[in-house]
Amino acid sequence: MTKQLQAPPKVLMQRNYTRLIWLGMAALLFWATFGTELSIPKFIAGVGESYKLLFGTAERPDSGFFPPDFTRGLTFVDQMLLTVKMAIWGTVLAAIAALPISILAAANTAPNKVVYQIARRILDVLRGLNEFVLALIFVAAVGLGPFPGILALAVHTTGVLAKLYAEAIEVVDTGQIEAVQASGANPIQVFTHAIFPQIVPTVVSMSLYRFESNVRAASVLGLVGAGGIGLFVTETMRSFNFREASAVLIVILVAVFLVDFISAQIRAKLT
Repeated sequence: MTKQLQAPPKVLMQRNYTRLIWLGMAALLFWATFGTELSIPKFIAGVGESYKLLFGTAERPDSGFFPPDFTRGLTFVDQMLLTVKMAIWGTVLAAIAALPISILAAANTAPNKVVYQIARRILDVLRGLNEFVLALIFVAAVGLGPFPGILALAVHTTGVLAKLYAEAIEVVDTGQIEAVQASGANPIQVFTHAIFPQIVPTVVSMSLYRFESNVRAASVLGLVGAGGIGLFVTETMRSFNFREASAVLIVILVAVFLVDFISAQIRAKLT
């Protein structure tokens, strides 16, 4: 009889590790079902109710979201443009603040481990605070209007962009850094001449991506009085004027589509 070949111990260990991961994922999904009220029958019943809400019923011919009412369409478009302006300023301010923080949050450019850990924890806090929560705080601090919305977007986006920039800094080519250092350059010159040119594609791409996300986020900040078209989402839904609400949502969707398309074209040209 021929002796059956066995896989090397390292391969067997890797297989067992993979099985353990899959088993852990299955256990996690099982645990996550408790308290979440997952129900296929409830979902099927909900689809029918959603259809009635969207398209109305024969008993109530004027109900539903369709056809949309664009009587105040120009006002909705104007507020959507304000929302885009909020996203622009929120993203620009965040990018400016994120760049210096990212230097401190990157392992290869931070002065020491203490500064690195502090910077990383600050970024965790900034990312952990949702734009909606931040908008509530800033509305209480500076009043109603688009300005608190801009501040909320800027603070949250700073945490996101700084982490992405820091991770890009950590994988730059060290050869270029050493070459610039050998010429007697100071730390600022090392960053501007050896590090920053390498991360420019990431900075541009990630900043544009976050701008797209901020347009979507800014669309709902008006729900708490932070300016933009979200105010009209609240107004139309609370007054059960679903056809005007439909018009508002269509304006938002068109704007998001255009921003995503233009942003993708810019990223393709610059990166």
